[in-house]
Amino acid sequence: MLNFKYHNPTRIIFGKGRIRTVAKEIPEGSRILVTYGGGSIRENGVLDQVTGALQGRDVLEFGGIEPNPEYDTLMKCVELARSERVDFLLAVGGGSVIDGTKFIAAAVPHQGDPWEIATSFGRRVGSSLPFGTVLTLPATGSEMNNGAVVSRRSLNAKLSFGHPSLFPVFSVLDPTTTYTLPAEQISNGIVDTFVHVTEQYLTYPVQGKIQDRFAEGLLLTLIEDGPIALKEPENYDVRANLMWCATLGLNGLIGAGVPQDWATHMVGHELTALYGLDHGKTLAVVLPALLSARRSEKRDKLLQYAQRIWGIAEGDDDAMIDAAIEKTRAFFESLGVHTALSAYGISNECIPRVAELLEQHGLTRLGERSDITPETVRNILELCL
Repeated sequence: MLNFKYHNPTRIIFGKGRIRTVAKEIPEGSRILVTYGGGSIRENGVLDQVTGALQGRDVLEFGGIEPNPEYDTLMKCVELARSERVDFLLAVGGGSVIDGTKFIAAAVPHQGDPWEIATSFGRRVGSSLPFGTVLTLPATGSEMNNGAVVSRRSLNAKLSFGHPSLFPVFSVLDPTTTYTLPAEQISNGIVDTFVHVTEQYLTYPVQGKIQDRFAEGLLLTLIEDGPIALKEPENYDVRANLMWCATLGLNGLIGAGVPQDWATHMVGHELTALYGLDHGKTLAVVLPALLSARRSEKRDKLLQYAQRIWGIAEGDDDAMIDAAIEKTRAFFESLGVHTALSAYGISNECIPRVAELLEQHGLTRLGERSDITPETVRNILELCL
């Protein structure tokens, strides 16, 4: 097992009806800015629950944060927070709203060009406003980590960043808030969580047995409960397990002391920046192709994955790996998430464009061994068509 430090200060408030307790988590006297996305939290009553819980407190609102939160929108919120002297943020929504709120939290006190928060991958963050979250879409794990991703369409950029000051103070996780989500969002969230786990699991062995077993438990839960969530949208136990699974998939626990990849995510970000393709869909396309292209480097863990996750125990090594990758594709497809670029109308013209963007963004040594170059990505994308 590799050396590691692990610290996660986020307080989780989990379960039905827990939104009503949110005011207790925010210091008295705070000037609170509630951030959210579109109209769904108005329609499903979540915003009413939040504002009811905060009745009597000093509260402002900012809506309109997009999926793949856009820099220009976030800067409008930064200006509002500065002018109104906001000192606590409350993100109500899914990963995009939470990621956008992390950017806002870092940008409000930032001296200089706020975009350098993203271009420096968070290294230029100083301090941040404190913030909490009310999660409504399980997928990204942003509710219990210190990372985020923001986009800037004018630059065809979608960049990730992180900083120790960007852990939420608390996160409220009420599975009932997910009941009315469209099936497509649930499917994308399941894929996103699945790939978060594999980015930390499908690398190379370092005898991190506990991390491996945790990761395998999360993958098996997704495979078991993912299809049920689509068929039974108000199955509380299923939704609760998926919500907690998404949180555990990226709160640092399963990645402590083991190698991590993240190349699938970096390539996926560029596809989203170029074509607006949903994040979960880009991951479903890239992951199977990447596993196939990197089968030699990942051989031991791919064989473990084949046996422990998919129950594949017969055939030679290559046959078992092929079968495991095909099972992965089939799982994504069973959720209604296609695994080929052609299914989304994207041709091979994307290949040089993605490679060029990776170079522009300084992402030229990806993967757990830092040996995935833009040229390697070209080969992986050929398998995505």
